[in-house]
Amino acid sequence: MPKPPKKKCCVSKPRCKRCPIRMMAEGTLPDGYTVKKRKLVKVKKKDKDKKKSSKPSKTKTKPLAA
Repeated sequence: MPKPPKKKCCVSKPRCKRCPIRMMAEGTLPDGYTVKKRKLVKVKKKDKDKKKSSKPSKTKTKPLAA
């Protein structure tokens, strides 16, 4: 198993083998991770199903006076 990426890029040229920028460019970065501002960060999964669940509204409606 290869070593995990470093937490922060050291900005040296040539890039080391564990550099997160290099791993992202090669496509060898583990799932669930990305690089922002030369730092390795976890990607948060957004649950769209929870937001779309429809519940009956509890607002009271007044009967129309005829």
